[in-house]
Amino acid sequence: MAKTKVKNEPQLVLEALRVGEIYANKRKVGEFSATDSAKDKLRFIYRLLVHDKLIQPLAKGQEDEPNMKHKLALWMSRQLPEDHPLLK
Repeated sequence: MAKTKVKNEPQLVLEALRVGEIYANKRKVGEFSATDSAKDKLRFIYRLLVHDKLIQPLAKGQEDEPNMKHKLALWMSRQLPEDHPLLK
């Protein structure tokens, strides 16, 4: 599976984690603390978005950190308005 290059992927991942945390709080499915690792947040938000059918799950054996980050970056890029600075 060839990954599509995403502009500003690291920044989009950070934004996806921020937005995903708000989403999880609104859904009342979890709250993060300052001591939670970015890796734990990434896994939780990825699984929540898959569970809620907001993103397609990765193929079996592909569920690693780089692929999850890429999925979240793609998801976030679709949520932002076309003229958002992270998409330029």
